[in-house]
Amino acid sequence: MPMNLDAIEIHPLNPQRLGDFLEFFDHRAFPDNPKWGSCYCHFPHADHATVVWKERTREQNRAASSACIASGTMSGWLAYVGGQAIGWCNAGPRRFVKGLFDAPEPLADRIGAISCFVVAPAFRGRGVATRLLAAACDGLRERGFDWAEAYPHTEAAGAAENHYGPLAMYRAAGFETVAAEGDANLTVRKAL
Repeated sequence: MPMNLDAIEIHPLNPQRLGDFLEFFDHRAFPDNPKWGSCYCHFPHADHATVVWKERTREQNRAASSACIASGTMSGWLAYVGGQAIGWCNAGPRRFVKGLFDAPEPLADRIGAISCFVVAPAFRGRGVATRLLAAACDGLRERGFDWAEAYPHTEAAGAAENHYGPLAMYRAAGFETVAAEGDANLTVRKAL
């Protein structure tokens, strides 16, 4: 049964909301996928040329994401219901998303990258990610970006592997494919 979308509040992540972000990842983000419980959405921001991701601990990623949020190099939007964070969209300057790209992008300063969605299991399939995407696009536009860009995987199996966001959601929001790596990994973009 769809939830009343008016019950969802969306707020940009800022240092004052760090506690809500951490509490969400500590307790509600991954009860159905505990192996990802150590990420704290740091994967897109980690420099994989200098760190071995599989060796990183929960504490390291929690601290690293906290530092990125404090410095403004990690941004996004939190979804709330009843004052409790129940969803997250990692979205901000593409130049700060080191972990997803091998090659430099000449337009990086003009692109807002949408690199991850996490919605608590009890709230999935109810429009939370769609609301987060709309807030991210609006917020990126307000911050002066020309495009929003995302990286859906067309062969994602289940909610965990679909953390980049489903292609259908991006298509419905007006995103178009601008690059493909094989058949499964796409780059989609929308003019803001």
